[in-house]
Amino acid sequence: MERYILTLDQGTTSSRALLVSAKGEVVGKAQKEFEQYFPKQGWVEHDADEIWTSQKEVMLQVLKENAVSPSAIAAIGITNQRETTIAWNRETGKPLGNAIVWQDKRTAKICDQLRKNGHAEYIRSTTGLIVDAYFSASKMTWILQNYPEAEQLMQQGNLCMGTVDSWLIWNLTEGEAFVTDASNASRTMLFDIHQMKWDQTLLELFGVSASALPEVKSSVDSFGTAKVGNVTIPITGVAGDQQAALFGQGCLQKGMVKNTYGTGCFMLMNTGNQAGNSAHGLISTIAWSMNGEVTYALEGSVFIAGAAIQWLRDGLRVIDEAPDSEYFAEQADNEEPVYVVPAFVGLGAPHWDMYARGAIFGLTRDTGKPEIVRATLESMAFQTRDVLDAMASDAAIPIHSLRVDGGASANNFLMQFQADVIQTNVNRPSNVESTALGAAFLAGIGVGMWTTADVGKFRSTDKIFQPRRTSAEIDRLYKGWKKAVNRTLGWLENEEE
Repeated sequence: MERYILTLDQGTTSSRALLVSAKGEVVGKAQKEFEQYFPKQGWVEHDADEIWTSQKEVMLQVLKENAVSPSAIAAIGITNQRETTIAWNRETGKPLGNAIVWQDKRTAKICDQLRKNGHAEYIRSTTGLIVDAYFSASKMTWILQNYPEAEQLMQQGNLCMGTVDSWLIWNLTEGEAFVTDASNASRTMLFDIHQMKWDQTLLELFGVSASALPEVKSSVDSFGTAKVGNVTIPITGVAGDQQAALFGQGCLQKGMVKNTYGTGCFMLMNTGNQAGNSAHGLISTIAWSMNGEVTYALEGSVFIAGAAIQWLRDGLRVIDEAPDSEYFAEQADNEEPVYVVPAFVGLGAPHWDMYARGAIFGLTRDTGKPEIVRATLESMAFQTRDVLDAMASDAAIPIHSLRVDGGASANNFLMQFQADVIQTNVNRPSNVESTALGAAFLAGIGVGMWTTADVGKFRSTDKIFQPRRTSAEIDRLYKGWKKAVNRTLGWLENEEE
């Protein structure tokens, strides 16, 4: 009987399940979008129960549609939207409220106070992270302050707070396993990435008890046993989505870089067994851990990328489907540049401005739908250059090729413009499911299906985009982009003043 790895890919806008064969090929997949909630300005929430039920639904769907019995699944791998925080009752398994999504900015003031009180440097040196509402710790503090039962449950030892991977594993194992992996733990702002443990000083600073947090395991480990029908399946590989994509792209050597174009854009560079230090607004994070060894990465996080295309579709209704953006971009008049700065939830690396907000610059009477669509696509490439320049400066390593994945990497206009803007080759794999494949490879390694040496062999290139436009032309466009970004910084702070 052929054996498969089942990957659960729980993202910001959809839950997906993929079947991966022993040859490292995706042979089946199912996907379901779920609701996004915006109860107040700057707030972004998900229904925690819907995260689980949608993930369970696609898991069963992919098995049924491909006539694969649960008994043919060798292991389960999990990859997930990171930093999104869920609190639930350990006894009942019921969430205390909606999940607070990584994009949510309600805790900006908590982060401001931490900086004012002089905690930023300790947090940076211990966790590798910049103090920002993006990460989980301030979300946990907010939950404890705003859910009356949360503090009481924590005192009783009955509170669970974790990232989405922990929530999925809890439900898959029917409450038997409350665990996470090191890559997800490193996104909480509570985890010492050097000592590989929850940091007591930070737990006290954020008011979180260690009893409310999951046990931290390696990315390849035994995470418990999932119950699928009458069959039990081991969960043996877990990683945050961007770290999983780095692994799935075969970026196993120090200095290799990938960029994922999903809801946001996330660029990671493998820095080997040393956590890098950034002087240019990047963060250090755990890429993965296995066999007692830790691999680190430098990361630049762009909060809004594909979500801006979703905004064109659902908010402005100027396109019917996301792939339509390529057609309209090709129709645009390129004489007078238009810039869209999609700072809908502030700006991430290298600016880290929680108070920036989105804007469109360069509008004239000639500006129409094609120009707005094109500028929105181009914003992804410009933001990627912001991060790539910072990464090249920090690592002091020239970057000769950028490996790309994620839904928007299928857009040929965007990929060509990306190559032009960074004046570097852009390498798109034949299978852009790098995130799901990364989790599958970790799980497969966990049950002896593959070795790390196999991972690089599975990757094949679909197309390499080479720069076509001159550096002088690009420098002029990029100068306009930086000017536009500078005018969005601190928008809400200025408004309050």
